[in-house]
Amino acid sequence: MQINLTGHHVDLTDALRDYVNDKFQRLERHFDNVIDVHVVLTVEKLQQKAEANMLVSGNTIFADATHADMYAAIDALVDKLDRQVVKHKEKLKDHHRAEGSHRNHVG
Repeated sequence: MQINLTGHHVDLTDALRDYVNDKFQRLERHFDNVIDVHVVLTVEKLQQKAEANMLVSGNTIFADATHADMYAAIDALVDKLDRQVVKHKEKLKDHHRAEGSHRNHVG
C-alpha cells in the first residue's frame, strides 16, 4: 500500500509520519486490496483536520475528521475509514454470494 502524506500549515514530523503509517497498517489487515492512500493533515485555526482518499479495488473511499489534537483527528479518521472498508468488503462478499445463488436458480 502506497501512502502519500501531505501537510497544510503543519510540520510533518517523523513522529506524525510514523503514526499515520502505523494506523493505516491496521486498515490493511482488514482489507488487503488497498492500492493507494492520500492523507492530508491540515491546521485551521484551533482545529486539526485529517482527511484521506483511499483507492481500493473498484472504489474510492473518502473520510475526514477534525479534533483539537492532530493525533486524535488521525485516530478518528482511521476509525471512519475502517468502518467504510469493512462495509465495502461486505458489499463485495454479498454481491458474489448473490451472483452464486442467482446462477443456481437459473440453471
